[in-house]
Amino acid sequence: MNVSRIALAGGVAASTVLILAGTASAHVSVQPEGEAAKGGYAVINFKVPNERDDAATTKLEVNFPTDHPLASVMPQPVPGWEIKVTTSKLAKPLDMHGKKINEAVSKVTWTADGGKIEPGRFQQFPLSVGQLPEDADQLVFKAIQTYDNKEVVRWIEEQKDGAEEPESPAPVLKLTAAADEAHGAAATDPDDKGAAADQSKDEKTTASASDSSSSDTTARVLGIVGIVIGVAGVAFGVLAGRRRTA
Repeated sequence: MNVSRIALAGGVAASTVLILAGTASAHVSVQPEGEAAKGGYAVINFKVPNERDDAATTKLEVNFPTDHPLASVMPQPVPGWEIKVTTSKLAKPLDMHGKKINEAVSKVTWTADGGKIEPGRFQQFPLSVGQLPEDADQLVFKAIQTYDNKEVVRWIEEQKDGAEEPESPAPVLKLTAAADEAHGAAATDPDDKGAAADQSKDEKTTASASDSSSSDTTARVLGIVGIVIGVAGVAFGVLAGRRRTA
């Protein structure tokens, strides 16, 4: 009897943990395909899970950061969803590829047009974005999720350093080091290259000298052998002549 109660209590506790973990992790998030390098371009995906058992998601609004505006934002078509890109005038123009950009994307909205996110499902909404800032480690996108029962969930709370994850966290895109920085970190120190070149040169010189010395020694040996053979030949000829005379 006690064993049954313990097993039941353990099962309930485990189920509660799983439910809480599922609820905590089921929020709108953003991830790059590959890396999102500073100063470059990237394809990012907004992942939208459905948290409700009795309603479907029919709309997603993603607001772009104003402190690091992105001039180039191109959505990939998503079957069953209508896409609207909203731009706003910038207080300070951006310089992109030698051109002044006075407007940047402030919001992208996906509205169900025959499609929707059913309970227990998720949907990804891809975007090509750039040029990513060089002076930031991350970008925060505030998102609003709407259900077909008119419920609205605002994923707009920013994570504070040292604090627990907020109840409705905003999607955060982590930026990696710029491509040239990564290459620079992997490059060999110029002094090391020079030392390696000098060492290689010394090795070649030593090998050449060794080959030359070996060739000289071989020539000397062959010369001595030739002299010995010549002397032996002369001696043999002299002895043969004496025998004939006798």
